[in-house]
Amino acid sequence: MGSGKVTEGQGLSWEGKHVTVAGLGVSGIPAAKVLHGLGAHVTVVNDGDDERSRAQAADLEALGIIVRLGDGATLPDGTELIVTTPGWKPDKPLFTAAREAGVPVWGDVELAWRLRGPDAAPWLAVTGTNGKTTTVQMLASILKAAGLRTAAIGNIGVSVLDAVLGDEQYDVLAVELSSYQLHWAPSVRAHSAVVLNLAPDHLDWHGSMEAYAADKGRIYEGNRVACVYNVADKATEDLVREADVEEGCRAVGFTLGSPAPSQLGVVDGILVDRAFVEDRQKNAQELAEVSDVNPPAPHNIANALAAAGLARAFGVPAKAVRDGLRAFTPDAHRIAHVADVDGVAYIDDSKATNTHAAEASLAAYPSIVWIAGGLAKGAIFDELVAKSAKRLRGVVLIGADRALIAQALARHAPEVPVVDLDRTDTGAMLAAVQEAQRLAAAGDTVLLAPACASMDMFANYNKRGDAFALAVRELGA
Repeated sequence: MGSGKVTEGQGLSWEGKHVTVAGLGVSGIPAAKVLHGLGAHVTVVNDGDDERSRAQAADLEALGIIVRLGDGATLPDGTELIVTTPGWKPDKPLFTAAREAGVPVWGDVELAWRLRGPDAAPWLAVTGTNGKTTTVQMLASILKAAGLRTAAIGNIGVSVLDAVLGDEQYDVLAVELSSYQLHWAPSVRAHSAVVLNLAPDHLDWHGSMEAYAADKGRIYEGNRVACVYNVADKATEDLVREADVEEGCRAVGFTLGSPAPSQLGVVDGILVDRAFVEDRQKNAQELAEVSDVNPPAPHNIANALAAAGLARAFGVPAKAVRDGLRAFTPDAHRIAHVADVDGVAYIDDSKATNTHAAEASLAAYPSIVWIAGGLAKGAIFDELVAKSAKRLRGVVLIGADRALIAQALARHAPEVPVVDLDRTDTGAMLAAVQEAQRLAAAGDTVLLAPACASMDMFANYNKRGDAFALAVRELGA
């Protein structure tokens, strides 16, 4: 990251330091305000120069912070440190200039880590291509059930900076970290961490699958107690092997099958722990029943096991795992049951915005009418369709890149009936649901798991899921 003047951690004097914040937005604005409050000379640079950016800039300038709109490429004179928002790609000219000048680059998570006090709460950290938010929320629910003061923070709505610098005192924090955030967080050292899974995603940002995986793997660096990995995803175990951890830190796997020693798994419908028990060669601790997981789809059971692994690494008793999982309610649009109509279940998994998430969703049901499509973001659908073909009763395709899915269906599931909806108006989702109803029979599941982003037709995946639920309710009415 370079060797500029700003290199110390806690206790660093910020008075008079020249810090450049790259990007306005959810993390850039709080970082600028925090650094200004600590006495630093702050300059914010931002690519955009639109109405929203100008309003944000005016608020910051009123505090005495310099803002340069429409200029995110030039390194301001005297810069000793750059603090970047997660979305800025590593190949930005600003960062090239920083490297040449020997100026370090931190993300907002790195800044938060450096600003932690000496008695700060330890972090239990979660990353992965899919399932991060659910796992972090499950983990926080388990920790609360154990009587611990905690919060689910990070790439989840509550910024790490706000949690670290706020007045509330915590015993432990459940922290969701994206690959973007981990890229710019070289000093973060979690108590224990998990990489849930790895599949191609955000490759336009990272440049390659290898770089993406390496950034995910940073979450294991310096772990003290446990590096939790997915037994079914060897790439996550490989990242544990490559990590430089503290002496005595253990590799702990989770599996949907029967667990080996040093693993958590499932036996006869029971989540069990063979990692954090006495004589794990012979003993296992019952944690919860599969029915305690909401919803009990396979990939969500995996999320629950990962959360349990981190909680157990922190010393949480088995009863708290069960109570926390029972108390947990998933966010909207994550395998959410909308309604049953004429014996057909309608499930909203609009959050399945990539092929890996859609594959997990499709694996949860035996007979499916699948609503799919949207913006593919460079995805290839052959593997997804080939793995799921035997479950498909029919498919309804929507969105800009639906032809890519149609081609994969023609290659790997040619016998499955496909409805191609060539429309993007506000009534398109109702039409899709009506076509799905026509294809479905009693006992089937109509599943919205698009495997694509939503922005071709909807503002976000939430709006897409809302449109699906509204359409289903119209069917029921």
